[in-house]
Amino acid sequence: MTTAETPTPGFGPLSGVRVVELAGIGPGPFAAMLLADLGADVVRVDRPGGADLALDPAHDVTNRNKRSIVVDLKAPDGPARVLDLAERADVLIEGFRPGVAERLGIGPAHCHARNPRLVYGRMTGWGQDGPLAHRAGHDVSYIALTGTLGMIGRPDEPPAVPANLLGDYAGGSLYLVVGVLAALHHARATGTGQVVDAAIVDGTAHLSTMIHAMLAAGGWQDRRAANLLDGGCPYYGTYETADGRYMAVGALEGKFYAEFLHLLGLDDLASARGDWTRWDELRERIAAAFKSRTRAEWTAVFEDSDACVAPVLSLREAPDHPHLAARGTFTDHGGITQPAPAPRFSATPTTVRTGPARPGADTAAVARDWGLPARPAYAPDDLVTDGG
Repeated sequence: MTTAETPTPGFGPLSGVRVVELAGIGPGPFAAMLLADLGADVVRVDRPGGADLALDPAHDVTNRNKRSIVVDLKAPDGPARVLDLAERADVLIEGFRPGVAERLGIGPAHCHARNPRLVYGRMTGWGQDGPLAHRAGHDVSYIALTGTLGMIGRPDEPPAVPANLLGDYAGGSLYLVVGVLAALHHARATGTGQVVDAAIVDGTAHLSTMIHAMLAAGGWQDRRAANLLDGGCPYYGTYETADGRYMAVGALEGKFYAEFLHLLGLDDLASARGDWTRWDELRERIAAAFKSRTRAEWTAVFEDSDACVAPVLSLREAPDHPHLAARGTFTDHGGITQPAPAPRFSATPTTVRTGPARPGADTAAVARDWGLPARPAYAPDDLVTDGG
């Protein structure tokens, strides 16, 4: 059996901000987690039975620092319960396809009729309008159309899929959070809320702004592994070591490149840096050098240098790296190792206050704290205590 956890007030710069998250998967929950990490009181409205592709609630740390209630949005009183929350909230986040929230009776017009100051954040892949707005999709399909997926990988292989980090979280979640915070600032200054339309295609395209500038200036070729920052440059990329592991090299500037070659024992290649006709030779020599020692041996060689070389660590190795351990970049909470909240604040520090919210476990506490009207659906009998 699980018990409800009440977030400790006063932690983080968003302490006192109330957020309603209509449960989904991917970028919406991550955006809400970031707001919760920053101190907001995030109430996740879970649906009976949970979401498709959902993790075991006990391990889904994207639901940390939140509270949860369960609402059947298709039940007669479901929309009214959401509107009761929206009336008392500063922010609402939803990730339905365009038009779904309106059909359910919880769209922006419905919510703003109850709370004109509400910031209504909408997270989708294609956006609220356009020819593909009502089509299904996932990270890989969204980033494919923006040109960013086509930039990643070797020229003689299919584009490399960057997990779902580039689209869902960088182009989606982070842009939603930026938009929500900007709109919240406006709402507090003017008393007027608004809708934030965060589309993964828009955010991911925006991430490539510098690349488009370089393309326009003739400093970027529109093909994979042919440029300074996409693996085309032999002193900006990854190399295999003797034990089948990898080192990452980012020795772009002249002084870093010189130190890199010196520690690698390749001083005779100093003039090859700016001569792209010698880049194949340079790459082969660097690759051969790295294959002569293990990752641990090369890590020791470059450890105290400014050559911009680092070992490529796995997800399980990363938390134990001395630098990340010293900074507390990862933390353990409830037996789960996870990234700590970021960024950091001098006056309003953040922390992992509670573990993953269990669906429905906070129903009674949320009703009490938010002053919600008494409804049978908020009764303790509705608490979900088995993680289902």
